[in-house]
Amino acid sequence: MAPALILSSFVAANRIGGGAQVLALGAMGIDAYLAPTTLLGRNPAKGAAGQETSPDLFQGLIDGLEAEGLLAQAGLVVTGYFASAAQVGVAADVLAKVRAQGTGAIIVVDPILGDHPKGLYVKPEVAEAVAARLVPAADWITPNAWELGWLTRREIRSAADAVGAARGLGARALVTSVPVGPDEIGLALWDGDEARLIAHPRRPSAPNGTGDLTTAVFAGALTKGPSAAAELAAFATARMIDAAGDGDLPLSILGEVLRGRIEGLRVQPLA
Repeated sequence: MAPALILSSFVAANRIGGGAQVLALGAMGIDAYLAPTTLLGRNPAKGAAGQETSPDLFQGLIDGLEAEGLLAQAGLVVTGYFASAAQVGVAADVLAKVRAQGTGAIIVVDPILGDHPKGLYVKPEVAEAVAARLVPAADWITPNAWELGWLTRREIRSAADAVGAARGLGARALVTSVPVGPDEIGLALWDGDEARLIAHPRRPSAPNGTGDLTTAVFAGALTKGPSAAAELAAFATARMIDAAGDGDLPLSILGEVLRGRIEGLRVQPLA
């Protein structure tokens, strides 16, 4: 299978960001290569020592990937967290180069901008750059409900709201953390023609990194079709949350989880 490129964060001590996505895609049989946008010792929510990758260094990492032929070979590109608007500019150039290869590589943009209730947690200029330069270049976007609301200036209160916002944005989307009810949470899928809700029972808590995991599994499974990829991503994320308990996502067992029978989901077509 063609390799994947990931442009996102690296966190040494926790299974979040691009480092976690490398492991997730590896469990799916996909070699993945990470160009980190930031280097952190641990989850920023716990207080993290580290630093962002300078634009020059980030470009140098991309140049190394290109020199090894990985931009030309890539079958998948996933973008995630960016620390500066300059990094977003470098990433936009990468997407343009990959698209120009004409190899049919799939580009998945996870517009990591913020979440409810904290709101925006990247710099405003980063959010604006992601919206202007990466979202339009994507084959698929994977925002959470708050991020889709920010991108479209709409309030997302339901799966129908999420699908309507994605249609208005003109983007094929898998929207995470969609409100469903007191006992369920879901993913809303809009593939450009049809929409569906994939819901599962709400867990009392979840570790950080579930959005990164959902994006990685969905992106890695898109060759099976978007509906199958979304259901696999929902199933895998729910099972991994259960296995995590109070700790990090135990990605060493992801391969076994992915080989399991998909169950415990409610799939509903949406108008």
